[in-house]
Amino acid sequence: MTGPDMTAGTAVPAALAEIIDDFAAVEGQDKLRLLLEFSQELPPLPAELEEAAMEPVPECQSPLFLSVDDSDPGHVVLHFSSPPEAPTTRGFASILHQGLNGESAAAILAVPDDFYSTLGLAEVVSPLRLRGLSAMLTRIKRRLRATA
Repeated sequence: MTGPDMTAGTAVPAALAEIIDDFAAVEGQDKLRLLLEFSQELPPLPAELEEAAMEPVPECQSPLFLSVDDSDPGHVVLHFSSPPEAPTTRGFASILHQGLNGESAAAILAVPDDFYSTLGLAEVVSPLRLRGLSAMLTRIKRRLRATA
């Protein structure tokens, strides 16, 4: 199911719903091409943020680091760092960045843990790689719950 109401009783932010719809509109290898497009759109880290100060996500097959700034729970700022030679991981990070950055902590916590299944990437990306996407969201949520 696509759109803001993925499953009964749960909603995803509008930006993430739009991404889910984009993936629903393409089939097969076009899903992989779309993921690679997202990988090229991951913004660089701001100058004041160093990768060494970020949380690693060891569940990802490629190096990935994230930062969750929830100093304003109404406007959570997410940053991700992953090398260009890891396009799948960068693509996942970019999906989360574009879909969740700037949202409220409550909206992010309401995103279903398995929302990525609606992207239809299981046919073109290994389950191990998909677990990396799940781990990113889990770590973001864990951080938000710890500071709530």
